[in-house]
Amino acid sequence: MPFELVIFDCDGVLVDSEPISNRLLAEHLTAAGFATSTEDSFERYMGGSFASMLDDVRSRFGREVPAGFADRYHADLYATFDAELEAIAGVEELLDGLGVATCVASSGAPDRIRHVLELTGLLARFEGRIFSAVEVEHGKPAPDLFLHAAAVMGAAPRACAVVEDSPKGVAAGVAAGMTVFGYAGRTPAARLAGASHVISDLRELPALLAGGGG
Repeated sequence: MPFELVIFDCDGVLVDSEPISNRLLAEHLTAAGFATSTEDSFERYMGGSFASMLDDVRSRFGREVPAGFADRYHADLYATFDAELEAIAGVEELLDGLGVATCVASSGAPDRIRHVLELTGLLARFEGRIFSAVEVEHGKPAPDLFLHAAAVMGAAPRACAVVEDSPKGVAAGVAAGMTVFGYAGRTPAARLAGASHVISDLRELPALLAGGGG
């Protein structure tokens, strides 16, 4: 079956935000007394929501992050995004040449998704087709977000392709019954082993989509 919809994760697939966000998250957690390395942050929190990160910290350390933590982290994150964030190389050409309906489905908050897409010049390509985990009961690795995006876009799950760079995102796409393409731009390919295909360059995607993911 030809694909009717390609669902893109945002962080790490469209915008090169993961090194920034995981570095800063590790720094802020450590400064607050929750010793976390950048590698820990990538391993534990990449692809998940901020709320799920807070749940994990509470479980690991037995206490809550201090008041104002979220505001301080996000202020630092946004300032650093403004100074450093770039789109993933080649993504503009990919999107403009796909010829298939697209949307974004991200664990990020709606304002963050829009902010990073606007910063990198990608917002116009997804306006009105942006979905956040806050819209569903369960975030990734549950399938809820991808199924919600497909339903709103009018596409059957089996006719959807998902492009993800995190194990949580891959698991969510598989659970939704969609064909999952793992993007190993910064993620070790072995961590995306549940995907139907793992690619290291987004320029590989059009040929795979044209072949129906086979």
